[in-house]
Amino acid sequence: MRVSNKKHLTGARRQSRIIALQVLYEIDGVNHNETTAIAQRLEEKPLAASGEKFMRYLVTGVLDNRPSIDQMILEYATERPIDQISMVDRNILRMAIFEIAVGGKTPIKVAINEAVELGKTFGSDNSYKFVNAVLGSLVTDRKSTAYGTKQ
Repeated sequence: MRVSNKKHLTGARRQSRIIALQVLYEIDGVNHNETTAIAQRLEEKPLAASGEKFMRYLVTGVLDNRPSIDQMILEYATERPIDQISMVDRNILRMAIFEIAVGGKTPIKVAINEAVELGKTFGSDNSYKFVNAVLGSLVTDRKSTAYGTKQ
């Protein structure tokens, strides 16, 4: 996974998201064991107890809900099959969709902003635009459905 110098990410929650992304990328790319991947990442970059707890919450939440999350990605990223979305973008979307649609502990704007920032830092030049578009469509659709305005 490439890291650009576009923007230095800071903050405890952001660091937790970065490590969660690295773990999910490793599991997705080479099918490593979740426990081993987490242990290796934490050995390289230890987190405070609260940060580690949040990172584990993200990883476990994504893995436990991956089929339904991937279905949402398919629904809102209609221009390409999930296996044609880059691993970085796919796992950023998985984390953000987990936070928005499943976990419910993170404000929507924060989840989207964090996903966009991860896309800018770890993805290709247009990753953040793609991530923002998919998440924006998901949120707009969920709001219209909640208010009964979806046709």
